[in-house]
Amino acid sequence: MGKKSGKSFASGIDFYKLFWVFMIGCFLGVVVETLFCLVNSGYIQSRQGVIYGPFNPVYGFGAVVLTLVLHPFTKKPWYVVFLLSMVLGGGFEFLSSLIQQYVTGTVSWQYSQLPFNFGGRTSLRYSFYWGFLGLLWVKEIYPVLSKYIEKIPQKIGVVLTWMLVVFMVLNMSISALAVNRWNQRINNIPATSTIGEVLDRAYPDIFLQQVYPNMVHVGHP
Repeated sequence: MGKKSGKSFASGIDFYKLFWVFMIGCFLGVVVETLFCLVNSGYIQSRQGVIYGPFNPVYGFGAVVLTLVLHPFTKKPWYVVFLLSMVLGGGFEFLSSLIQQYVTGTVSWQYSQLPFNFGGRTSLRYSFYWGFLGLLWVKEIYPVLSKYIEKIPQKIGVVLTWMLVVFMVLNMSISALAVNRWNQRINNIPATSTIGEVLDRAYPDIFLQQVYPNMVHVGHP
C-alpha cells in the first residue's frame, strides 16, 4: 500500500491523510476538554476515551467527518459552514452516544438537564459549539495540518501510519471490552470466560473510574 516515488506521503484526502486527521483530532479533543475542565472547574480530570494514551476517538472520528463533508464547502460563506457543522456535529454526537451505550452499556455525557436537548445525547447548545468548531476546523486548522501531514517523509509516514493503526485498533478494542466488563461487574454478572477474568484483573473498577470519571452506567438499550 505504498505510494509511488515522487508523490506526497498523503496528498489530497486519502486514507493516510484521514488517519492522521483522526489521530490529531483524538489528541486535540482531549487537550481542549482538559483545558475546558480546568478553566470551569479548577482541576485537571481525565478526558481520554481509551485506556492507553491521551486520545478520544469521538473527536478523531468527528474530525474525519467534518473534513470529508465540509471540505467541498471551504470557500462557501461562513454561515453555511457553521450551520452544516451544527447539524453534523449534533448528529454525530447523538450517534456516538447511542453506539457507546449499545456496545458498553455506558454513556460519557448526558444533556437531559439542558433545554432543547435530543434524548439527552446532544443539545442545541453543544450543536452551536460544534458549529464554531467545524468553522474553525475547515477554515483555519485543517489547511495548516494538511500541509504538515504531507511533509512527513514517505517511507516513515507509511510505516508509522500502520503501526498507529494497529495500536489504535487494539487500544479501542481493549477499552471497549474493559468498559463492557466493568458494566457487567456493576450489575453483579460474574466472568464466564478466561477473557472476562483477565479483564477483571487487569482493569479493576478503581482503575477505570480514574480513566473515565464521567462515565455513567445506564445499561444496554
